[in-house]
Formats: sequence, structure tokens, C-alpha cells
Amino acid sequence: MMLASLSPTVADREPVVSLSGVGKTFSNGTMALDNLNLDVFPGEFLSLLGPSGCGKSTALRLMAGLGRATCGEVSIVRHDPGEHRGDIGFVFQEPTLMPWATVADNVWLPLRLKGVSRAKADPVIRDSLALVGLAAFAGAYPRELSGGMKMRVSIARALATKPSILLMDEPFAALDEITRFRLNDDLLRLKAELGCTVVFVTHSVYESVYMSSRIVVMAARPGRVVSTIEVDAPMPRGESFRATARYAELCREASAALHGAMAPDDHL
Repeated sequence: MMLASLSPTVADREPVVSLSGVGKTFSNGTMALDNLNLDVFPGEFLSLLGPSGCGKSTALRLMAGLGRATCGEVSIVRHDPGEHRGDIGFVFQEPTLMPWATVADNVWLPLRLKGVSRAKADPVIRDSLALVGLAAFAGAYPRELSGGMKMRVSIARALATKPSILLMDEPFAALDEITRFRLNDDLLRLKAELGCTVVFVTHSVYESVYMSSRIVVMAARPGRVVSTIEVDAPMPRGESFRATARYAELCREASAALHGAMAPDDHL
């Protein structure tokens, strides 16, 4: 399969994240990544698509500084952060909320770790919850929320530091289809409002095509880039996009690339 060329508006810009010749081998000898080369450009919505165990989450964690590459280089372009602005926000597969803390206090956590008082953080907390449609639930506890609402809190927490890069590790995989579709739309709206760069890990062909401006397909372990697909459909997107011929065509292309990526180790 031929690699789709990037448009000049993307390819001519300097990347905000760059992985060059990156390899990652864990202490048990498992090689998760091998010679991974990947550039992430400002303002794009990039999906990492691949079979389970191909190193997508490992690559995301290296971008976030939550681990170190065994070899190669991971570069992050630092921006002028301004007051309480962080370069990177991270959303895990599970909401990972503190069950004893209110929604507001869960969102406060990254600011609290930066030494920001609760009083000073309040406006940011309110704004973050409003962005994800949970302004009325600031005083609620995680046990009182649905799965989709918990994930919204997790996203609000990641947004509290006003990240320029948002890394998301299969955040909607455990949700029912209706909730997942709704959060897909909400995330695209948030990205448009905030103007951030998003790197989104998924193993869903349909989700990757619907959400992305570019899809990077990774091979079965050890992970490496085997194909790049540019999703040229305009934003914003809605349910009508799923019914278009172009959506179906891109899903077939991504599915074929994913099938090819699984060929070396199709038992994964």
C-alpha cells in the first residue's frame, strides 16, 4: 500500500512531537517498538491505529515522558506556557478518578500538583467542566457518575493545564456505541475550540477515520509505522459524514492497511 502524501499545509510545518528511530524493549525482553519514526504537526488530529499489543500506548507514553526509549530520540517542541499552561495533557484508557474526591477536586489535581491553590484554580476548574458539559456536577463524586461522565471528568482534568498537545490512550474503548459517538463529536468540538494538537490511540478503523486529519497505522509487535493515511474530509464532521462514499472509501483503505499491519503476527 502506498503512503498518502501529506498536504503542504501540514508537511511544511515544523513538528511539535518527533520520534526518530525510537525503540523500546522492556525488562522482560519484550520489544514493543522498533525504529519508530513519527512526526506530529501542530493543530492536527493524529490517530495511531494498530492491533492490540503493537506499541501504540507505549509510543504515547514516551511522548508524554512517562517512560524512556531504549534507543532513538523523542523530541517535544516546548512553547511559551504562560500562566499555568502545560505543554502536554494525558487521558488514560480508564478515567482513574479519585473516588473520595469531588469532580471539582479531581479536575484540580494537576493544578494542585503545580502548587496552585484551590481558590485560584476555581475559575479554571469551572471552565474545564463547562467545556465538557459537566458544570452542574462539580460537587458530585465519581460513584454518582456514568461511565461517559467519568471520562468527561478525565478529559476536563487533562484540559485544566490548557495543554497545547493532548494525548489520549483509547479513552472511549470501554463505552457503549451511542456514548462513544457522542464523545467523539464532543472531542472534535473541543479540539476546534482550543486549537490544540491531538494524538489519539485507537484500534477502531471507524473511529480513526471519523476523528482524524491523519491516521498512522502501526505494525504488530514490534511497533513501527507501516502506512499513513490523510483524511481529507473537511471539519466539522457530523453523523452525515458517516453516510458518505468518501467515509466508506477511507474506512476500506484503513481496514486494508490494518490487515496488512497484522500480517507478520496475526495471532495478536
